[in-house]
Amino acid sequence: MEILARPMGPYQTNCYLVESDEGTLVIDPGMGATGWVLENTRNPVAILNTHGHFDHVWSNAELKERLGVPIYCPEGDTFMLHSDPLGQGMPPSRADVAVEPESTFTIAGLPVRFRHFPGHTPGCSVIEIGEHWFSGDFLFRDSIGRWDFPYSSAEAMLSSLRKLVTIDGDYRLHPGHGVESTLSRERRMIPYWIRTVSQS
Repeated sequence: MEILARPMGPYQTNCYLVESDEGTLVIDPGMGATGWVLENTRNPVAILNTHGHFDHVWSNAELKERLGVPIYCPEGDTFMLHSDPLGQGMPPSRADVAVEPESTFTIAGLPVRFRHFPGHTPGCSVIEIGEHWFSGDFLFRDSIGRWDFPYSSAEAMLSSLRKLVTIDGDYRLHPGHGVESTLSRERRMIPYWIRTVSQS
């Protein structure tokens, strides 16, 4: 398995390409991602969204039209793909697969699990592929996602953070913004974030 990454658009949202012998998964194609994706994929088979915010799904529609592959989006966020709740003028798209929490698929021969960590958005998820976590806007290096946007929830974020500390093992963390980290590194800061969200 190979992973390519490129920050896209004014919010420098990381778009990822996960390549296996059987095809390529496109994760979070944000603003301006289409050209880069087309130049760097040999056999794209699916578009995966960690959540529904515009800067992560902006190129869904264009890539769907060009590639003819299905879009997987957490079911709690599918409405965002076509309703543009943050009013950014995002091209509308539709999820072909509304992913239920904690669902697992085999795509391009890879085990793909959507771990549900709501708070930043109702459907906010980490996409787990083997030892890799594509964490969207839930967990970053030295930070977590905001919980003060429309459809965000401090209460849900607290539940997700408490759930996070119960997960065993370590994973390589590929966040929606910024540089890579590991779950073990970020786990040390979770008690701080629980206190911070609780006091907000």
